[in-house]
Amino acid sequence: MNSLFDSDPLVPSIEPLEEGAVLLRGFVHAEVPRLLEQVTHVAQVAPFRHLVTPGGYTMSVAMTNCGRVGWVSDRKGYRYDPVDPDTGSPWPPLPQFFLDIAMKAAAQAGFDHYDPDACLINRYVPGAKLSLHQDRDEKDAWAPIVSVSLGLPAVFLWGGQRRADPMRRLLLESGDVVVWGGPARFVYHGVAPLKDGQHPLTGAARINLTFRKVF
Repeated sequence: MNSLFDSDPLVPSIEPLEEGAVLLRGFVHAEVPRLLEQVTHVAQVAPFRHLVTPGGYTMSVAMTNCGRVGWVSDRKGYRYDPVDPDTGSPWPPLPQFFLDIAMKAAAQAGFDHYDPDACLINRYVPGAKLSLHQDRDEKDAWAPIVSVSLGLPAVFLWGGQRRADPMRRLLLESGDVVVWGGPARFVYHGVAPLKDGQHPLTGAARINLTFRKVF
């Protein structure tokens, strides 16, 4: 079993995954309540929704966005858009607190002066998952992705540059952050179906913040 399953989520630690990628265990544990407050504010302006993929599949993960652009999907394809198609208004701005967290995490992985354009906010309930995939909708192919876990624990699937490469299963607790960019930017990754549970701050749900430099 991976040693990460035995680590204490209250003690911050850095776990290298490969060149350009680290898991920051417990990195934002103390900030989880404040981060969730900001998520609530964003969702009041741009509510969570279940997007449809180009193939017609409804995603099990509900999502919304904040930042200069937001990630959207429909039968026309995947893309970034400065306007929320559900409201016709710009996405809520990226909270400064979000930006500070993303910049600090990116710097820990060796990516200084990080300036993300978008924060994708995903909400998982038991059974929701994210299939193994690469993030290729961004024009910046070097800047890292910063992924912040809040609420229920989840198993993060970490593969290689090819879909068939061996895959690791990493347990992510609330407050953990994964950063990957540079040579690890196009690693296949995903989230296994969320298990039932109750978290004191999110109930039967996991919230994930995913920061991306799009342009």
